[in-house]
Order: sequence, then C-alpha cells, then structure tokens
Amino acid sequence: MRLFDRDNRFNLANLATFTNISLGLIALYFIHKGNFFVAIILAWIAGALDILDGKIARKYDLSTEFGVQLDSFADFLSFVIMPSFLLFYALDKGSLFEEIVIGGVFIYYVISGLRRLIEFNLKVEAGSVEKYFTGVPTPLGAILLWILYLLYSYRIISSPLAIAVFVAVIGWSMNSKIKIPHP
Repeated sequence: MRLFDRDNRFNLANLATFTNISLGLIALYFIHKGNFFVAIILAWIAGALDILDGKIARKYDLSTEFGVQLDSFADFLSFVIMPSFLLFYALDKGSLFEEIVIGGVFIYYVISGLRRLIEFNLKVEAGSVEKYFTGVPTPLGAILLWILYLLYSYRIISSPLAIAVFVAVIGWSMNSKIKIPHP
C-alpha cells in the first residue's frame, strides 16, 4: 500500500504533517477573523498531529529527509507563526510606540523559531531521536505563548509590554543551551 511506502511523498506520516500544515493555515484565517478560540483548538489538534507523524514515521520506517524538512515547515507555521500572530493580535497596543516595540519582539521570536528549526535540521538524522532537546523546542514555545495569551486574557498579566518581555525570553530560550527531555 502506498501509504506505507517511504518513497511516496504522501505516505501516512507525511499526510499527518500535511494535515498539521493545513490546520495551521486555517488557524491563521480564524485569527484574522478574531476567533482566537477556534484557532487555539486547531493549533492543539496540529500539535497532536506533530506527535503522531513522528510516531508513525518511526513505527512504519517512513522517516526520510523530505519528512524531516516537511515536519520543520509544519512546526514553523503551526508553532512559530500561528501562536505569535495570535498573541500579537490579542494584545491591546495603546500607542504606535508599543505596537512597534511589541512587533519587533514578535519578529525576533519568529526569527528565533526559524533559526532553531534550521539548526535542528542540520543536526538531526532522519529517524533518529535524541534523549534531550537543546533549547526549547518550537511546540513548547507555542505552548508558552498560549499560556501568555491566557494570562493576558484573564488580566493576570495586563501589560502588553510585560508579555513582550516574556516572548523575548521564550525566543531566546529556543536557541539556548537549556536541556529539555524528549517525550
């Protein structure tokens, strides 16, 4: 069956990753419409698919360089771009100065996430799993941004600039030497 053919670009593992990408794109649409709740639900489903695609690839020997690159693209969209857009658009930016500063922080976060994914791809072998991640993985970075979204939404942290400081720290942590156990 072609779903279990590692040379098929549309094998079962890659289909899970393509679905992850699709959900990330649809979530961006809902962010644009201001429906953050649906965007978050789609992002959590994308996160489950991110775990599932790797498990499928390893179980059925479907790991390929194409799959590694595809998975990183999915991670960039669903766990870097989408949550940063969600949080940026949720923040009440009171002035042009705040909008520029906060926008700059989110650009830093996106570049940090992209750099982390590229560095990871340069070091990883298709099908291999390390015991620890070096630096915060992008899915964990996304979870931390969603936590910041909740803290801001419930006015536990009411300052958009304080949120931006946390976003900058998370962006830095993605390329740090912090060791995170691989699930």
